Amino acid sequence: MAKAEKSQIGKSSGRKAQKKEIQAPSELDQGVEESRFSPRLRDTYREKVVPALIKEFGYKNVMQVPKLERIVLNVGMGEALQNVKVLESAVTELGAVTGQKPVVTRAKKAIAGFKLRQGLPIGAKVTLRNRRMYEFFDRLVSLALPRIRDFRGVSPKSFDGRGNYTFGLKEQLIFPEIKYDDVASIHGMDITVVTTAKTNEEGKSLLKHLGMPFRT
Repeated sequence: MAKAEKSQIGKSSGRKAQKKEIQAPSELDQGVEESRFSPRLRDTYREKVVPALIKEFGYKNVMQVPKLERIVLNVGMGEALQNVKVLESAVTELGAVTGQKPVVTRAKKAIAGFKLRQGLPIGAKVTLRNRRMYEFFDRLVSLALPRIRDFRGVSPKSFDGRGNYTFGLKEQLIFPEIKYDDVASIHGMDITVVTTAKTNEEGKSLLKHLGMPFRT
């Protein structure tokens, strides 16, 4: 085999190796690997919430006790159609808040009235599971929500009938990870907490025991 061909093969395999090295962190970023320590809220769930829910609803099996399944954060940025930097900033902020790389969401269909073409980037989304889900929920109820001005609790009526809860935030500045001077645009976000509960009553009780401050 000629030296030129060997050199070309070497470069090709080198690029493949580099590609794998670049992709590896994304696997960690999706929460596949667990950290060495257990999140405080997950310990609280096992030690306090599970016994409390068993007593409240009379579950006969621990596997029947509802738990958090995933948390989805979604940011819609209509103004990104005129200013791409606004979306880039939102993606960076969402990554800082969750510790996970966001996915850019794109328009599924064209809307002529809004000058929106199919496939254009219009927002960002993150789905948290396992360790990062518990860590985010803990910071949300302990640090972020109490920073809302005149906060009196979240609405207890935003369940979907199957124990899942969705609520909106008016601005991202309530998260301490975001610095005001670095914000390109103040925007809100929707947060959906998906649980394994079968009813709204069970879902609400689960979240309440985990620290969600429902309005009374």
